[in-house]
Amino acid sequence: MYPHQEESLLELASGSNVILATPTGSGKSLVASGAVYFAWCRGHRSYYTAPIKALVSEKFFDLCNQFGAENVGLLTGDASVNADAPIVCATAEIVANIALREGPDNDVGVLVADEFHYYGESDRGWAWQVPLIELPHRDADGDGTQFLLMSATLGDTEFFVDDLTRRTGRDTVEVTGVPRPVPLQHSYAMTPIHETIEELVSVGKSPVYVVHFTQQQAVERGQALLSAKLCTKEEKAAIADALGDFSFSTGFGGTLSKLLRSGIGVHHAGMLPRYRRLVERLAQAGLLKVVAGTDTLGVGINVPIRTVLFAGLTKYDGTRTRRLRAREFHQIAGRAGRAGFDTVGYVVAQAPDHDVENARLLAKAGDDPKKLKKMVRRKAPEGFVSWGEQTFTALIDAPDEPMRSHFRMTTAMLMEVLERPGDCFAALRHLLEENHEPRKRQLRHIKHTIALYRDLCETGIVTRLDTPGPDGRHVELSVDLPENFALTNPLSAFAVAAFELLDADSETYVLDVVSIVESILEDPRQVLMAQRKAARDEAMAQMKADGVEYEERMERLEEITWPQPLAEEIGFAYETYRRGHPWLAGTTPSPKSVLRHMLERKATFAEMVSQFGLARSEGVLLRYLTDCYRALSNGLPMTAVTDAIEDLTDELGELIRGVDSSLLDEWAELTAQA
Repeated sequence: MYPHQEESLLELASGSNVILATPTGSGKSLVASGAVYFAWCRGHRSYYTAPIKALVSEKFFDLCNQFGAENVGLLTGDASVNADAPIVCATAEIVANIALREGPDNDVGVLVADEFHYYGESDRGWAWQVPLIELPHRDADGDGTQFLLMSATLGDTEFFVDDLTRRTGRDTVEVTGVPRPVPLQHSYAMTPIHETIEELVSVGKSPVYVVHFTQQQAVERGQALLSAKLCTKEEKAAIADALGDFSFSTGFGGTLSKLLRSGIGVHHAGMLPRYRRLVERLAQAGLLKVVAGTDTLGVGINVPIRTVLFAGLTKYDGTRTRRLRAREFHQIAGRAGRAGFDTVGYVVAQAPDHDVENARLLAKAGDDPKKLKKMVRRKAPEGFVSWGEQTFTALIDAPDEPMRSHFRMTTAMLMEVLERPGDCFAALRHLLEENHEPRKRQLRHIKHTIALYRDLCETGIVTRLDTPGPDGRHVELSVDLPENFALTNPLSAFAVAAFELLDADSETYVLDVVSIVESILEDPRQVLMAQRKAARDEAMAQMKADGVEYEERMERLEEITWPQPLAEEIGFAYETYRRGHPWLAGTTPSPKSVLRHMLERKATFAEMVSQFGLARSEGVLLRYLTDCYRALSNGLPMTAVTDAIEDLTDELGELIRGVDSSLLDEWAELTAQA
């Protein structure tokens, strides 16, 4: 073991919290396994959390191999496998909800929080903060939750050392300042990107992870490389042997099969989980020369990558296109060079296309003044956010940005706390006053929480009891709700109220329930854009047939969007509801018809993918249908549930499992072998 591994394991064995801030490839996984093992020996339950489902599932199978499949569970929101196991791999949000729901009565003996730098993410950071606030407790033996926080890019951790020590009563040790086991070499490429990739492969610097920041660019890069000679016949035969009888379904499956057999992998969140795991498995076996992907592979997935090639140094963050931050760059670059595989890792930044072309023109002109004068420089594309070699150099040595608190309170979080036995208001006070926010922001959270609570009371979901119940509860659910009812969306309470407006005897009742559910779910953007394009193409063809002039056609097209059943009814109901709930002004329903479209046309998943050209976004469609399934299972009051709704929910669950049940199937296979 490395000295820092020995130090970390000894501290964990002695009962201390550990903050492990060491470079990628320095053996943090071994320390995590040690923490899990110590908890197991003590008879305590351990949770291993990670930010993305792909990493959670990888750790799940890794721990199954170490501790036996019967001892390891998986909880991701999409899948629940062996949930009562003594060792559980879960997304951070799952453990945050356990902390909210159970508070100090939780059974979390050890929490391993991998990729803890996500604490600083504006939209998800709350899920890394809540366990620090709510999990610390003391059991009958005087023991309480022990924490292992890990990341390669934490920056200054002094605050967390002091905070954890105060909350848990345990010593908290920071292990950092460790040299990278596999050094990195950095270079800037001024050749066209396909030439850069071919050169890296030819000189033995593969596997090459080509990083893009959109799914479309990643797939297009993979397809563009099909003309390159990356693999020998023997290497292609080895890939074919490894693929065996793996079933590639229609849609993206055919494309992926062709890419993989040429030594090219594609990896992004829009793919089906079983395809992502296949790419990871082939890469782990050293069979792929290139993986073109988004930054999903930059989040700790254990794939041996020798070279990281940045196709660009900017990304669109949902609001604007900006340069990469130091932490983002270091996280992805850290994938290069893995201990046990390489003696050096390579990080390459690809120059922008217009800079490459201008450099080629300059070289061609040489020192000839006439040619230089005539040369027409290629301009950057419109809206291009400038970056170059200087940007790359600055990122290499830039320190990781400080992590800021991003606590928030949602209706779903509030419901979790309200359902606790005992004094839920004292628990809320603790959560709202003991978080890491400055006092000014704490006061805003308190006001917002009061508004959310009033919303639940006025909607009739929650009633405050005059005297505490036998279990000390101060509130009770006042409508008939399923046992696992969850308000997972800011508009969930509005949906509960809107269901009451529907006629259960109507022939369209099931479809109308689906429309209300869909209106409060997050938009599956790629699916909706495809539906809008199909609607506009159909309208354009009809207008041409009707002889409508071009200018008028263009004006009409702007008014056409994706299908929005019950849009007027939902909008009217929301405006009425909002008058009594003004804090919802910034959150509006988004009517759409994805599941409803499938139901009305009795379309299969494959037919939906084919109709709207969603081969590159199958995973997006599957996740959205999973969101629909969860909302139908857990988000409807019993008064809205009919036999037809229950049948629909069961059928949707079977459809989802039929499309991709890879995690459940692999666990079953592991258990059978145990």
